[in-house]
Amino acid sequence: MDRLRAFEVFVTVVNRGSFARAADALDTSPANVTRYVNELEAHLGTRLLNRTSRKLSLTEGGETLYARCSTILEDVAETEGLVSTTSIEPRGRLRINAPVTFGILHLAPLWPQFMQKYPDVELEVALIDRVVDIVEEGFDLAIRISRAGTADHAARKLATSRNILCASPDYLGRWEHPQTPADLARHRCIGYSYSATGDEWQLIDSNGKTHAVEVNCHMRTNNGDTARAAALAGQGVIWQPTFMIGDDLRAGRLVRVLPEFRLPDIDVLALYPSRRHVSAKVRAAIDFLVDAFAGVPPWDRA
Repeated sequence: MDRLRAFEVFVTVVNRGSFARAADALDTSPANVTRYVNELEAHLGTRLLNRTSRKLSLTEGGETLYARCSTILEDVAETEGLVSTTSIEPRGRLRINAPVTFGILHLAPLWPQFMQKYPDVELEVALIDRVVDIVEEGFDLAIRISRAGTADHAARKLATSRNILCASPDYLGRWEHPQTPADLARHRCIGYSYSATGDEWQLIDSNGKTHAVEVNCHMRTNNGDTARAAALAGQGVIWQPTFMIGDDLRAGRLVRVLPEFRLPDIDVLALYPSRRHVSAKVRAAIDFLVDAFAGVPPWDRA
């Protein structure tokens, strides 16, 4: 049995969801696809796929093998690309992770352009707010919104987003405007669960001095859209990045609070596992995003 070919057939069956569609993709017969999967199961001594008349599903062993085989096949393709002039063009499956809101607002409009430019790249975009382990979870590239960057992976900066302290005109009409950072302790605040400093908000004055204040968060959320919605409804003061609230500030739906102070900026980063042997598809995606966000980022444009 050609095990590498068997791995390719098995992965294609899973990706396509049926033996017939896998056969079409591999330009072979369904019987040949079935033979490879049966031989692979016999070789390993375990069932890999649960088959019904309607659908296929992976067994526990199948899930493990699928994850490893996908990585093996991608490594083989990348290795061939290092020495083959015919593989310079980006191709193959590209798995990308990004935060939910940023992915919807600022990445989703770009992917059709990328797909048109690189038709041989098969995109798989997963929007997840938690910090994923890109190696462990099998991502080629992750878009990370971070103040600290990373020491674990290679990274390239795509853009900067400012953090803005703000509230709705309705809220500020009912509560006295804060005049100093300490005044925030008397206000209703909406906190972000993933904030590195928790309920301690840090504001920087014009001299670069940091003022830390412990705020009263009557609501906390791990989702920026939820915090924004509460602020728009007049429920308190928030700090959020301009990539999320830039339009609200321009339209006057939200108003800056303590505008003479600023919060630390955050970077939009493209993370990838290693600077060595960067595949053509990953390099193409990073270069594409760098060009898309060049200059003043879209969320800070007038």
